[in-house]
Order: sequence, then structure tokens, then C-alpha cells
Amino acid sequence: MLGEGPTYDPHTGTAWWFDILGRKLFEYRLASDALQVHDLSVMGSVLARVDDDRQVIATETGLHLRHRSTGELELITPIEADNGMTRSNDGRVHPCGALWFGTMGKSAEKHAGAIYHVARGKVTTLFPDITIPNAICFSPDGAIAYFTDTMAGKLMRVAIDPATALPTGSPEIFFDHRGGDGGIDGAVCDRVGMIWNARWGAGCIDGYSADGERILSLKVPASQSSCPAFVGPDADRLLVTSAREGLSDEALAADPEAGSTFLLDHPVRGPFEPDYIL
Repeated sequence: MLGEGPTYDPHTGTAWWFDILGRKLFEYRLASDALQVHDLSVMGSVLARVDDDRQVIATETGLHLRHRSTGELELITPIEADNGMTRSNDGRVHPCGALWFGTMGKSAEKHAGAIYHVARGKVTTLFPDITIPNAICFSPDGAIAYFTDTMAGKLMRVAIDPATALPTGSPEIFFDHRGGDGGIDGAVCDRVGMIWNARWGAGCIDGYSADGERILSLKVPASQSSCPAFVGPDADRLLVTSAREGLSDEALAADPEAGSTFLLDHPVRGPFEPDYIL
């Protein structure tokens, strides 16, 4: 229904992603084409490796530790746990081991969410009054963070401390998408600083240079493309999630691949995602 939060674990050759609204976690081994679907007790949207046995998942109640052998979830860092109106959305781990992730209203209520920084369990609110947090990713040197509020239509950049992932300056507009087709959604940054961003409603992945210029678009066969991830042994392929959420029967008939997850065989040079440090 709402594919989101794809990531890749090179230690096991496994891609992971969520159906947020369906409360499901997908585990896909690329080499064997084997898929497992795990039911979740909460809405989850971001996954990061901790070690061989554990993962951390951002959910509607905060960060849970997931034990891979059993699938058991253990709430370790409550965040908005007492706010039943909100859930987690986009997020990513910085090379220093800290996590940025955002929350939003379950019905996209205006300014109901925020973007948080979590480092070893300490929670810092970075940007409040966010409607739909997305596009969280980091430059190769860890000195710049990118993010957006999809409803605002502006892809932002902010200088951060590479050692802590905390902002050292004020956000600036990196790319102004106001008035453009679709909305800025999830993003990843490759080894040379190029940002690969899913454009919700436009069925594409856009490539932005580090100078803030949109230089190419890759078509995705589902209009509501939601988030890319670098996958494969060399992180040289893009996996892209999509969604069926909000589409009428008529729209679904015209968009039959909505909600599918895709592999785009366009050459990319992605880094592997860092581990989250407890």
C-alpha cells in the first residue's frame, strides 16, 4: 500500500523495505530472488543495521531494536510514543552512526511532524512543524545534510558537523520544486555527491548534481515512486519503492504497477548504509 524506507545490508546481500500502512517489513535476497514478508505490530518506515544479530527500526512510537532471529521488537528510544496522531516516515543513518528521521501526521496533518537527530539514544529535535518529512540523506564527506518537507516543495541543504551529524548552520534551498510536477520524496546521495530523489506523483527518480541542478530523470513504471536505495554487492543498482495509497480504482487501472518495488539498471556508484550505533 505504501512502500517506503528501502535499504541494503551488504553483509547478507539483503534488501529491506516497508509497507508502512500495511505494517509489514520485506526482506529480499537479491542473489537467490527470495522474499520474506514480516508482520509488524507498529507502523515502521526506517531500518538500519546495528550488528549481525540486531537492527534498529524507526516506528510510530520511536526506535525499536529488532532481533533478526526472532523478529522480536524492543522499544529502546520512545519518540512521540504518546501521540497517536503521528507516525515515522523518511530517515537515514549518518556515517558517524547517528540517525536522522522524520515524523508526520497519519493523515498528513499540516505541521504535525518533525525531523529528529538520534545519537546513542539521545533525541534532539532539529526541525519542528514538518508536514511530510522526506529526502533525508548526507553528502559523501558527512558535512552536508539534505531534507525536505514535501508539502513545501523545497529540497533543503544544511551544513552539519561530520563527527556528530548535528547542524552547524541554517538550512538553505538546494532545489526549488514549487510549481513542478509531483512532489520531492525519498533520496540517497552517491559517492560523488549526486542526489537521487524519488518524485512522488511523477513516476521517476531525479538525479541532482552537488550544485543543485537536476541533470537527469529515470522513469519508474508507477506514478507514486517513493524512495530509492543503492543495492547489490557493489551498490551499483537502484531499488525503488512505490505506493498504491490514495489511488482510485480508475487510477489503479491506469497505474497497474502501483505499489510494486523495482530494480533500475542505471549505473550508479552508491555507498553502503552505515550501521546505527546504540
